[in-house]
Amino acid sequence: MSATMTRGEGRTPILAIHDMHTYYGSIGAVKGISIEVFEGEIVTLIGSNGAGKSTTMRSISGIVPPRRGTITFQGQTISGMPGHKVTAAGICQSPEGRRIFGRMTVLENLELGAFLRNDKAEIAADLAHVLDLFPRLKERLTQKAGTMSGGEQQMLAVGRALMGKPKLLMLDEPSMGLAPVLVELIFETIRRINADGMTILMVEQNALAALEVANYAYVLESGTIKLQGPAAELATNDEVRKAYLGES
Repeated sequence: MSATMTRGEGRTPILAIHDMHTYYGSIGAVKGISIEVFEGEIVTLIGSNGAGKSTTMRSISGIVPPRRGTITFQGQTISGMPGHKVTAAGICQSPEGRRIFGRMTVLENLELGAFLRNDKAEIAADLAHVLDLFPRLKERLTQKAGTMSGGEQQMLAVGRALMGKPKLLMLDEPSMGLAPVLVELIFETIRRINADGMTILMVEQNALAALEVANYAYVLESGTIKLQGPAAELATNDEVRKAYLGES
């Protein structure tokens, strides 16, 4: 499936990846993919384990720089840029596995998300907004993060990324390991964050949930893009439904 002609017509994408190749040693994990994310969208990358989804996120974040190709964010080339500079440019990530600091309190984790900022009044306002999005965190501000449930830790990981005041929020497997009721809560919150104007790039193994919330989707397979298109269209695509939604 090809991209629709109207998507992004007359606009410049906030994030553009062109012919990106990323390796772990001599092993090619991402093999020449090109992706566009436009302001205000939720774009999702779906696919099986080992498809290259998380590697794509790590390349954008500067953790695993691409060996070939370019990554452009708001017109600036960020390919190979160190991670802290990528964050300073306006890209913040909630990583796979949450990676919260378990011995620190919830409040300390959230404050750490704003470590590159010095706008104290806006930091306080953003903290209040995060606690409004995730009331459970407000109840646990002084609790050690490592003692919270998996769902609460996921909320904290997303909240910490939001505290960086991103222009692009990247979510890597936000529903991983969560009970169905918490999956629903997380995705409803993602909708709220997007409705507030946040642009989101999301990797998600729960393809059905991802396609329900996203505007546009890319299907990755063995490091390449197999399909792409509006999420609603891919959700009805027979090949996608058989391969990723468990239908026969």
